[in-house]
Amino acid sequence: MKLTKTFNAFFESEKSGGLLLLFVTILSLLLANSPIQTEYIAFWETNIGSHSITHWINDGLMAIFFLLIGLELEREIYQGELSSIKNAALPIFGALGGMVVPAGIFLLLNFGTITQNGAGIPMATDIAFAIGILSLLGNRVPTSLKVFLTALAVIDDLGAIMVIAIFYTDTIAYLNLFIAFAIMGGLFILNRRKVHSLFPYLIGGAAMWYFMLNSGVHATITGVLLAFVIPFGNGGKKTSSYRLQHFLHKPVAFFILPLFAIANTCIAINSDWHEGLNHPNTIGIMLGLVVGKPLGIWLFSLLAVSLGICSLPRDLKWSSIIGAGMLGGIGFTMSIFITLLAFKNDGEEVITYSKIAILIASFIAGTVGFLWLKFNLKPAK
Repeated sequence: MKLTKTFNAFFESEKSGGLLLLFVTILSLLLANSPIQTEYIAFWETNIGSHSITHWINDGLMAIFFLLIGLELEREIYQGELSSIKNAALPIFGALGGMVVPAGIFLLLNFGTITQNGAGIPMATDIAFAIGILSLLGNRVPTSLKVFLTALAVIDDLGAIMVIAIFYTDTIAYLNLFIAFAIMGGLFILNRRKVHSLFPYLIGGAAMWYFMLNSGVHATITGVLLAFVIPFGNGGKKTSSYRLQHFLHKPVAFFILPLFAIANTCIAINSDWHEGLNHPNTIGIMLGLVVGKPLGIWLFSLLAVSLGICSLPRDLKWSSIIGAGMLGGIGFTMSIFITLLAFKNDGEEVITYSKIAILIASFIAGTVGFLWLKFNLKPAK
């Protein structure tokens, strides 16, 4: 299977970005538990205008991350692995299983409690971390496995976005929502009239973001919506979609996601931190990511192949699918992002323990996934 240059660029940026995420997360945790703990944590809560620095990162800069996800998803649908139903079926079914089973495990432990809203937390996969770990295996990794994991993670993120839009919206200001969609409609008309300049789309996107932010629907949704009104054309290097996607790769991988990780992992870990891991919420998160993810991805992929909906690529074995499922259990940035939405009204303690559970589960999933694939994949000759 020949990888496109766009996919290679995406894979390489996510690979390096994943390793950077690991470094800044460790740094942030060290600073948050150092002699400058109070000043460090207070800095991220500093208000700029009516919102804290962390809030601007989570609601503003992360919209740009979702714009990149939307552009990549659009490219996959038009020209990539998702362009044919037969090719798309395996990662789609895998992603579906990787969302349903972890959420089911979480709800089994938390249904009817105040933390049941966290069911979306173990559904997410951190693309950068998952690909970063996979890249450490070098030439052992078959092309099909790279494509499968990347497509699965992109679909997974789309699922997370839908969960955010549907389940984590409290009240809706319909006028603002209508204005946001009216702007999107105007941009769609520009698309159909073959206006290829990025300027009106970016200005319109900023306006969409503002009204979406004030509508009650999470503002990051704007990024994905905007991606699908930016002209794709033939997908070539001169098209608006390609130019913007190519431009965003490095800022997202090396600035936005690391900044998000730093701001949201400045966790003061107390001596009794482990006591919070006995709660059904934290157990549900860890079991969902470490057990539910690989089980769901493998089970639903096996079901799709058994029903004849798709076939397993020649260079893949079921052990590789299980390994990819383990790496899919690295929730990290996306899981933390959903945690902030799920428990925004439940107090800082619930959020802190959830973050700790995500970090532990992601570490276990990444380590076990790496070792599993290392022993099951043979180096290319």
